[in-house]
Amino acid sequence: MAEQHHDEHVTHPFHLVDPSPWPLVASLAAGLLAAGTAMWMNGFTIGDLPIGAKTAALGLLGVLFVMWMWWRDVIKEAVVQKAHSPVAKIGLRYGMALFIASEVMFFVAFFWAYFAAAFYPTEATGFVWPPQGVHTFDPFDVPFIMTLILLLSGTTVTWAHHALIEGKNKDAAKALAITVGLGVLFTCFQVYEYSHAHFGFNDGTIEGRDIYASTFFMATGFHGLHVLIGTIFLAVCYFRTLKGHFTATSHFGFEAAAWYWHFVDVVWLFLFISIYWWGSAGAVAGH
Repeated sequence: MAEQHHDEHVTHPFHLVDPSPWPLVASLAAGLLAAGTAMWMNGFTIGDLPIGAKTAALGLLGVLFVMWMWWRDVIKEAVVQKAHSPVAKIGLRYGMALFIASEVMFFVAFFWAYFAAAFYPTEATGFVWPPQGVHTFDPFDVPFIMTLILLLSGTTVTWAHHALIEGKNKDAAKALAITVGLGVLFTCFQVYEYSHAHFGFNDGTIEGRDIYASTFFMATGFHGLHVLIGTIFLAVCYFRTLKGHFTATSHFGFEAAAWYWHFVDVVWLFLFISIYWWGSAGAVAGH
C-alpha cells in the first residue's frame, strides 16, 4: 500500500497513488446533485411526490462527504506519509495549472453565449440588448460592493502567502480567516442580489428576458459556485495552517488554493465590466 512508496528499495522519486474510490463516488454524487437540481427547478415529481430538492440535497451531502474524505487522504499523503517529493510537487503544480486552464474555457463559453446575444440581437430580444422590459442591476450598487470584497480578499490571501514564506503561521492563519470571511460575505451579497432580481428563468412574457436571464445567471452563478468552492478550499487551508501542516518551503496546498482564488478574482472583474457595466448600460446597438 502507501507505505511501500517509501520503502528503502524504491529508487524513483515519483508518488504512485493508491487505488481510491473517491473519483467514482465523486462522479456519482455530482451527477445526483446536477440531476436533482434540474428536477427541482423544473418541478419534476413522481406521482404527487416532489423529489427534486431531496435528490439535490442528497447529492450535495455526497459531494461534501467526498471532499472531506479525499482531502483527508491527500493531507495524509503529504503530512504523514511524506509522499509528495519535489518531483511529485511539480506534477501537482502542472495539474493545478491545467485544471484552472480548463475552468477558463468554461467561462469562455459563458461569455461567448452572452456576447453572441449582445452583439447580434435578434427578433427575440427586440433587436436590442438588454432586451426591452429587462430592468438590469445598477453596476455601482451591490455589484460594486461585491467587487471591492473580492479585490480585498485577493490582498488578504496574498498577505497569508507572504506570512507563510516568512514562517509566520499565526499571521497566515489570521489572513486566511479574513479571506474566508470575505468569501462568505460575497456569497451573502450574491444571494441578496439574486433575491432582488427583476428578471428570471422562464419569465413567460417576453422571450428576450429568458435569454438575458439565462446568460446572466449562468455566468454569474457559475462564478458564485467557484467562490463557494474556493472559500471551502481556503477554510481547509486555514485549519491546516493552525495544525502546522505548512512550512516556509513547503505549502503547495495553500498555493493551489491561492491560485484558484486569484483566478476567481480575475473572472469577476471580467464579469463586472462586461455584464454588469457594459452589458447593462445600453451600450449595444439599438439603445
